[in-house]
Amino acid sequence: MPLKPKTIEKIYWTIGEVAQELSVANSSIRFWEKEFGAFTPKRTNRGDRLYTREQIEQLRIMQHLVKEEGFTIQGAKEKLKRGAEPERAPLDADAVREGLLTVRRKLVELRNALRDQQ
Repeated sequence: MPLKPKTIEKIYWTIGEVAQELSVANSSIRFWEKEFGAFTPKRTNRGDRLYTREQIEQLRIMQHLVKEEGFTIQGAKEKLKRGAEPERAPLDADAVREGLLTVRRKLVELRNALRDQQ
C-alpha cells in the first residue's frame, strides 16, 4: 500500500508573500498595520514580520475598504469597528409612493412655470 503524501498547511507568511498575494507594496501593508492597529504580526529573531491567514484576511478587508470602496483610513477604521451593518427597517411602500408623487407634482409645476415664462 503506497504512503499518502503529507500535506503541510503553512502557518505563517512573510510580508513579501502577503504583498504579492494582495498585489500591493510591502510599505502599504506596514502602513495599514500601523494605521488600523488591528493586530501585531509575529516577528522572527531578525525582526521580519510573519502573518497568519486570519491577519491576511484582515488586511484584505482593509485593502477592499480603502482601495475599492473608497473609504478614507478613518472611515475604514470606523467601518471595521462597527462590524456588520445594522439591520435597516423595511421601507414603507405607501410612504415612498407618496414621497415620489409629491416630487412629481413639484416637477410638473416647475415645468409648467418654465413654459409660461417662454
